[in-house]
Amino acid sequence: MTLKLYYDLMSQPSRSLYILLKVSKCDFEPKFIDLRKGEHYSNEYAKINRFQKVPVIDHNGFVLSESVAILRYLSGENLIPPSLYPKDNQIRARVDEFLEWHHIEFRLHLSMYFRVKHMDPIITGIPPNPKTLKGYERRLISALETFESQWLKNGNEFITGNNITVADLFAASELEQPRMAGYNPAERFLRIGSWWKNVREHFSPYYDEGHVILNKIVNKQKQQSSKL
Repeated sequence: MTLKLYYDLMSQPSRSLYILLKVSKCDFEPKFIDLRKGEHYSNEYAKINRFQKVPVIDHNGFVLSESVAILRYLSGENLIPPSLYPKDNQIRARVDEFLEWHHIEFRLHLSMYFRVKHMDPIITGIPPNPKTLKGYERRLISALETFESQWLKNGNEFITGNNITVADLFAASELEQPRMAGYNPAERFLRIGSWWKNVREHFSPYYDEGHVILNKIVNKQKQQSSKL
C-alpha cells in the first residue's frame, strides 16, 4: 500500500491532514509542494491535481483533492481512528455539520484577514488599506464570536461534544493562520483559548510539528516588534 500526501505546511488543510496521518500512525510518503515558490503551478503538478492546489493524496494510483473528501476517503479505507471520525451516523453527521459550516463561515474570514494583512503586502509591496483591513477584521471577529458561542457551547469540551474529533483539528489549524498576521484569537476569546490548548495537547507532538514553520514566522515577527 502506498499513500502519498502532497502538502505545504503553510496551508491550513494540509496541516490538518499531515497531523491526522501522523497521529494515526499511517505510513505515508510526504511530498512537499512549495507554494511560495509556485511549485503548485508547474505543469508536472497540474498532472497530479488539475486545480493546482494542496493538499492532494495519491493512494495506489487513486488521486484525490479537497481535504474533507480526503478525510472521508481515509476513514473509508480505515486509515484513521474511528474515534476521530466516528462510525456512528449521528455523531459523524455532527462532525460533517461543522466541516460543511467552516468553509464559508469560518475559514473564509480567517484566511482573508491573513491574506489582506500579511500575504498581499508581501506579494505587492503595498500596505493594506486601513479601511479595507478594518472590514476584514470585523468579519474575522464575527466568525470567532459565532464559533465560540455556537460550537464551543457550555458543557461541551469539544466541538461536537465531550470527545475530540477531526472537527477540532480542522478548526484549530484555521485559527493558527491569523497569528501570522499579528492576531491571536486566544487573547480575546478565552473559551477558544482553553479549548485550543486542549486540542494542541491531544495531538501533541504532531500538532507542533505541523505548525513548526508557522510558529517560526510568528516568533520572528515578535522578535522584530520587540526591537522597534
